[in-house]
Amino acid sequence: MTEAVPAPPVPPPDQLLIVNADDFGLTPGVNRAIIEAFEHGIVTSTSMLAVAPAFHDAVTRWRSGDLGSLGIGVHFALVGEDPPLLSAAEVPTLVDRRGRLSRSWRQFLPRAACGRVDPADLRREFSAQLARIRQAGIEPTHVDTHQHLHLWPLVREAVFDVASSAGIDAVRVPRGAGSGPKGAGVAALSRRLARAATQRGFRQPDVFVGLDEAGHLDQARWAHVLNGLEPRAATEIGCHPGHAIDPERDRYRWGFDWPGELAALCDPNLRDRLEQRGFVLGSFAALGPPR
Repeated sequence: MTEAVPAPPVPPPDQLLIVNADDFGLTPGVNRAIIEAFEHGIVTSTSMLAVAPAFHDAVTRWRSGDLGSLGIGVHFALVGEDPPLLSAAEVPTLVDRRGRLSRSWRQFLPRAACGRVDPADLRREFSAQLARIRQAGIEPTHVDTHQHLHLWPLVREAVFDVASSAGIDAVRVPRGAGSGPKGAGVAALSRRLARAATQRGFRQPDVFVGLDEAGHLDQARWAHVLNGLEPRAATEIGCHPGHAIDPERDRYRWGFDWPGELAALCDPNLRDRLEQRGFVLGSFAALGPPR
């Protein structure tokens, strides 16, 4: 009788490193880069934009590839150049006279602060975005938001309500190390988000990197990031891989170093350094219980 081979031990969740590529669905080029960074690099998770122009391309690539272990979350969007999924009549406080979303958080947050955004509109649009992803056959591992808008309490509660109703119990908590009034504001909002997530029963990484470094996590920046990380806390690193030539991305004037990020993520030396430091790559599905 052959003796059963024991399963390998499950690594402690505190060693977990989630490398999450945002904006899956933005353009075909971004979709291709995210998959390359998963297949040949250290990306373990991605966040999908249901309202983005290349959403169907992302779904097609996911269905046709061997991407079973790639965690896919919902990148809820309230800002950007794309219209919402619902009509202006259904979400009137989220759109302008042309039926389009605010261009960025800079336009959205003042309106929200003045009480001009209806929480019911948020929940309706988020529900539609989540439904579109699930209808494609994807069961999301987590939720977050485009431009981290769920740091704002009004958006946070709508995200929590929609995610909880769908049985999704993991969320990103963006954190930054910036100084000055903006840095202090982000830090305060992050603490409130983390507390609220725990109270609502959401699992969350203990550490987040990628807010201050957004779009510029090249090889040099990764070396700096690694110096500040220890495998004693579950960590998420947000990234934005892409290719140098991507005409469909030209309308997004974010100043990101897309190819620099892709090159860093696919550098085998980076994977080796992570393993030497004791990190274990995984997705939000590997997070431990709320604490």
